[in-house]
Order: sequence, then C-alpha cells, then structure tokens
Amino acid sequence: MNFDSITDTIQRALKSAGLDGQSPLVRGLEDTIRRALDSASTGPALKARAPNQRSAPTQPEPRVAPGTLTTHRFTNAAGTRDYKLYVPSTHSEAAMPLMVMLHGCKQNPDDFAVGTRMNALAESKGFVVAYPAQSVNANGSNCWNWFATRDQVRDGGEASIIAGIAMQVAEIQHIDRQRIFVAGLSAGAAMAVILGATHPDVFAGVGAHSGLPRGAAHDVASAFAAMSGGSASASAGTTGKAQTRVAVPTIVFHGDRDSTVAARNGWDIIEHARLAFSATQGPLTMQVDEGMARSGRAHTTTRFTDASGHARIEHWLIHGGAHQWSGGDPRGSYTSGDGPDASAEMVRFFLAQ
Repeated sequence: MNFDSITDTIQRALKSAGLDGQSPLVRGLEDTIRRALDSASTGPALKARAPNQRSAPTQPEPRVAPGTLTTHRFTNAAGTRDYKLYVPSTHSEAAMPLMVMLHGCKQNPDDFAVGTRMNALAESKGFVVAYPAQSVNANGSNCWNWFATRDQVRDGGEASIIAGIAMQVAEIQHIDRQRIFVAGLSAGAAMAVILGATHPDVFAGVGAHSGLPRGAAHDVASAFAAMSGGSASASAGTTGKAQTRVAVPTIVFHGDRDSTVAARNGWDIIEHARLAFSATQGPLTMQVDEGMARSGRAHTTTRFTDASGHARIEHWLIHGGAHQWSGGDPRGSYTSGDGPDASAEMVRFFLAQ
C-alpha cells in the first residue's frame, strides 16, 4: 500500500465521522506516515522467516541508564520471565560483580529491592543487581517452584531461566563472570540454594535467608512438611550427600522464631555445603561467636573457615527473628528493621570470596 492510498483511506474515515481532514493533527499524522514509508523503502530488506524457525529470545537494550531500575525479559526453552536490573550510578569501566536477588512468595522485584536495600549497597560497593520476577501463571502466589523436581535440575525449569538471566545480564553489562552471586528469601532462598548446586559454573556464592535445602521436597505436600521441619526436611541431609558435589561458598540467615520455615532447614543448607567442601577441598574449621546488633537483636554466628582462615560458610541464627529479611527497610514486605543487616553481611561475604 502506498502513501496516497493510505491518506485517502484516512480522509474518507474522517469525513464520515464529520471531522476536519485538514486539521494540523491530521497533517502531522500524514507527515509521520510519509517518513515511515520513506524509511522502509530505503532501509534494509526484511527477511522472511522459515515456517519452522523459532524466534530468538528477546534481548534487552545493551545500555542501561545507571542509577535506575529498568525492566527486561529473558526467554529460553523453559519459559519467559521478566526481571528488574539496577546499574549503580557509581559504575566504572572495570568489570563489576552481579547480585541476583530472588524474592519470596507474595513479593515482587520492586518490593524486594526496597526491603533489602540492595540498590543502596550497589551504589556504595559497586555492583549490579538483577531481580528476576516469578510469573503468576507459574505460581499463583509468586513463589519460585523450589519444591518441583523439574525446577531442581540444571537443564529446563526455573533454575535454567534464572541462570539464563544472569548470563544475559553478563552479556549486556560489564560483569566479572567470576563474581556472580545469588541470594533470596524463603522460596527465593530455596531456589538460590538449588542454583548453587545446579549452576556452580555460573554462581560463585549463595545467600539463603529463611530458606530450605535442595531436595527437601518434591511436591506441594512434601514442601509444607519440609517447611514445618517434618520428615521431608529430616531426610534432606541424606539427599544432600548424594546431590552436592561442588563446593560453593554459602551464607545462611534464619530466625529461631520463624513459624513459616523451621530454622533446622537453615542448618541443613549449611550441612550440605560443609559436606561438599570437606569432600572436595578438605575439612573446614568451625568458629562460633555471639553478637548483638545495634538494634539490640542478639544473634549467633557460626563460621566455617579453610586452612588459610578464610570463611567459606557462615550461618547467622537471629534470636527472636521471625520469617523476615533481617535488618532491611520495613517498608518492604516480610522485612524486619532490626539487625543484623543480612544484605550488608551477604555482600561482605560474597565480595570476600
């Protein structure tokens, strides 16, 4: 269709509606159409797609405005997920670490960014943050499906999608691929632990706040049993011995008054990580310290250090802590303003690896 036929169609439609076909608005529209047609005629030819050819995954723009939270999308064979990306305004030409933050049930990336204050830490410490968003079509409560066996493996499922998001960000931003980390809350924490086991080549460290070990459940019923500290959780240690073969630095936060996910799950995560380090890098030395946050919240920190004295695993038990992100911004959901500051401690732990 050429320009004259398009404008004739527009003019007839306007006249039938009793509108002025010579108004500035219409003339502006005609100019826009003319420019678009001229551009199409001089631009590169469109390539016809073969009937069975699959479209390539949607890629975000290669440049992200620093200091802003922007929306992007990733697609692979397992599905599509949106994610928010924060690039600090203090970014430099040097490759930066990447933190992948997984929200909990009934949360979203914006809410989780507020509650964890991770963007403020990105500004002060110089790293990029990605916040994958669970789809309501995949889970009606926006929970990551950590309890589904299809999502606990490397190929396919949500683990592959989240790892793909991390790799996509590494392609479009100047990311140090040896310093990509993943952390989460509750269901997001459980999924972060899975990613450490399925993609140790992608993630250099795992942070789990109020989460569960990989293999603690295989369906919804066993998930509730594991969360309450039932039989599924009790057998997770044996499952972990068979599953965990690569040692990944791991930091765990858990409240001892968590009525949603029993605190013993945090210890199961630690035990899996300890077994992996012992099997591949030698035994670790345990050190226990009692502390008190500025808010007055007491906590017990258990560190497992290697032969050089470097902490490879940490467990923070928050006394009186509920099912909330510790030391965050209470404007976020499932967040306690009382310390210790889980975000700051996770960043410290990750960047020291």
